[in-house]
Amino acid sequence: MKELSLNILDIAENSVKAGASEVKISLEETDETLKITVSDNGCGMKEDFLKSVTDPFTTTRTTRKVGLGIPLFKMEAEQTGGSLSIESRHVELYPENHGTTTSALFYKNHIDFIPLGDVISSLVVLIQGSPDIRWRYTHTLPHGEVSLDTDELREVLGDVPLSAPEVLSWISEYLGEQYAEAGA
Repeated sequence: MKELSLNILDIAENSVKAGASEVKISLEETDETLKITVSDNGCGMKEDFLKSVTDPFTTTRTTRKVGLGIPLFKMEAEQTGGSLSIESRHVELYPENHGTTTSALFYKNHIDFIPLGDVISSLVVLIQGSPDIRWRYTHTLPHGEVSLDTDELREVLGDVPLSAPEVLSWISEYLGEQYAEAGA
């Protein structure tokens, strides 16, 4: 993919498909590294599927037999000298504490580092497509932090849906203002 924000979109969509009611997207950025973590409380993966999830020929899709999202994310991290890890607890074995956490570490000074891209638009698309999920986003930067929790928005908005165009526009502006204040 041309931007890491598209990888975030893809991994978070996996969380939606897994039936998550809460998805946490966390970016931790230093001058040298970027760590992207997507955690959910979806159904999780069984151990045999988890072992093969980085293989492009392992997919839950029924429309095609290839799934490139996680394998590409892994390759993009490893190209910079970084790594990818996935931990998952399947609902059958862990009925009270299940879900998946995918983390990728990137070295930003490497020639093969792909830019983060338009993460704000990716978040807006996720919220628009799945407004009932609790989306928690944090991006810790060297000189500040950007955050959003859709449960906090719901408290203020009441019956106004998060997918309303005015709300999505406000979310985009709100995140943009936070990034400007953080010097990003």
